[in-house]
Amino acid sequence: MAGKLLITGMTGVIGTALRERLEVDYELRALNRRQLDGVDCHSADIADLEAMAPAFDGIDTVVHMAAHSGETEFDQILHHNVIGTYNVFEAARRAGCRRVIAASSGAVVTGWERETPYAEIVAGHYNELPASWPMLNHETPVRPAGLYGCSKAWMEALGRHFSDATDMSVICLRIGRVMEEDQPQESRHWAVWCSRRDLAGLVRCCIEAPDELRFEIFYALSDNRWGFRDIERARELIGYQPQDRAEDHR
Repeated sequence: MAGKLLITGMTGVIGTALRERLEVDYELRALNRRQLDGVDCHSADIADLEAMAPAFDGIDTVVHMAAHSGETEFDQILHHNVIGTYNVFEAARRAGCRRVIAASSGAVVTGWERETPYAEIVAGHYNELPASWPMLNHETPVRPAGLYGCSKAWMEALGRHFSDATDMSVICLRIGRVMEEDQPQESRHWAVWCSRRDLAGLVRCCIEAPDELRFEIFYALSDNRWGFRDIERARELIGYQPQDRAEDHR
């Protein structure tokens, strides 16, 4: 089992879901801008490297979920997703952390949804689809839709650099649609939904993956009938077994 975990952004929807499902088996610490009851919490702005650095002391694995998702506020994306993410990787390196599991996003490939057959899938026009379709995988060229997606593509490149230049393992998760309601709410969600339980299960697989796994990109999705982002690589390499399907909520 891994040692102590640091989760950034634990107050968000995803961070809350991870805490609920991981605190039973792991010793957790949070890095947030404000205190959080019931957990060891270090308060700091992730854009301030020296202020946040003490949170990484004694940490084995970092689960980096803190981000700004607004599409029009470049200053906030720069602050949180670019500067902040660099600081997380650098602080982890300085502290000798074993692994960083970083929240990327399906937004790095959302631009492909302009094309057939993905456009028809996300619109719910299933009668217009062929019997099968090409899956987007870790080798598919990035095609971000918006500045948020661009910042996550940069994060993946940064993670690749840190895994090559240091002893630290980096796993990037292209997370699908995770919601507080924990079920699909619109047509696109039937393809890109990820349950809170499945996301936590995938993160657990990443935590426990062998040290020899130096760098990977996995899609974080439930086992969706209309999915077009590959989850087979995560099954094959780290034993991910999604428990939920969007179709169960029809």
